[in-house]
Amino acid sequence: MRVLLSTYGSRGDVEPLVALAVQLRELDAEVRVCAPPDEDFAQRLAGVGVPMVPVGPSARALTIAAPRPSSLPERAAEVIAGQFEAVTAAAEGCDALVATGMMPAVAGALSVAEKLGIRSVSVSFQQLILPSPHRPPLAYPGRPLPPEVTDNRVLWELDAASINALFGTALNTNRASIGLPPVDNVRDYVIGTQPWLATDPILDPWQEAPDLDVAQTGAWILPDVQPLPDELVAFLDAGTPPVYVGFGSMPMHASTDVAEVAIEAIRARGRRVVVFCGWAELAPIDDRDDCFVVGEVNQQALFGRVAAVVHHGGAGTTTTATRAGAPQVVVPQAADQPYWAGRVAELGIGAAHDGPTPSIESLSAALEMALAPGTRARATAVAGTIRTDGAKVAAKLLLEAVSRERPQVFV
Repeated sequence: MRVLLSTYGSRGDVEPLVALAVQLRELDAEVRVCAPPDEDFAQRLAGVGVPMVPVGPSARALTIAAPRPSSLPERAAEVIAGQFEAVTAAAEGCDALVATGMMPAVAGALSVAEKLGIRSVSVSFQQLILPSPHRPPLAYPGRPLPPEVTDNRVLWELDAASINALFGTALNTNRASIGLPPVDNVRDYVIGTQPWLATDPILDPWQEAPDLDVAQTGAWILPDVQPLPDELVAFLDAGTPPVYVGFGSMPMHASTDVAEVAIEAIRARGRRVVVFCGWAELAPIDDRDDCFVVGEVNQQALFGRVAAVVHHGGAGTTTTATRAGAPQVVVPQAADQPYWAGRVAELGIGAAHDGPTPSIESLSAALEMALAPGTRARATAVAGTIRTDGAKVAAKLLLEAVSRERPQVFV
């Protein structure tokens, strides 16, 4: 059986597909991945022996450029066109397609699967795009939700209209080019009636919603067996557990020197620091020996050895820290990150920083809460409840679905 996994987004959109690809191969499926052409994504997939088909422009360049909200339809059109081109070629001969990442990218990939008659599945790594009467939708940049509207059902209707305005023209233009009919509701087309939610049910509990049959598989995380670098191990062994700080694929455009704020706030708590460079390119602020800088590293192993994890609140980092039993300070920047910050606070396993731009004082206060003995005890308890088999569950579910249903080619 041949399976294509398609995404467009940051490391948090690519990494789960690495885990799923490995599990699918263990079930004798042939797998390839469509992903942005960034070198770190290509190296990650090559490291597990999974072929990658590059699609669209560099995700890192697009993120760091911080384009204006008004340019979103134009960017979406480029992403959709890239999906139609790359996925059409990569999906040839495949039996199933799994689509995730930015909504316009998913819409493009699903359209290709529709044209080719391939069984497709839409997957989300957070539940906030799934319509629910229990909460409002996320607002797109430059398109805030009206504050006077409090009915969640009405807000979800406005959300659908906003998504159509942003992505509808580009999607339907590309669909027409391959002989497909237009889509009236882009969001509902992307989500369908049986979406998958690849998150942990303790960390991200899903409440039933009308018209959606959601399959929550657990998070897709590949066990990392790579040893920590010798120099890092020596640093960890040389003193009390440090605090990790890293913001993943977030460029951190704020004028504040985030590295200086974080390092000084951690030092104010009497802790050493491990700094992850990431897309924000964090770096030491002096030559003191209480600070160690890392690039790509086994976070699963590292988070088990730190006093706390200060991060941006991406789904992957939040789940990894939670599984490791590490107290967290989440400094959310955008999109779903405030949600994950709230979940960390609600579970009592860390602190949610108020806003995206920390000061030494505000971050130090959040660290005080995270470093409290009670927070560590709660984080340890919750760690034992987090599922570890999400990718395996999804792989089996996909192969079972394909064996039951083989749709006809669209004419």
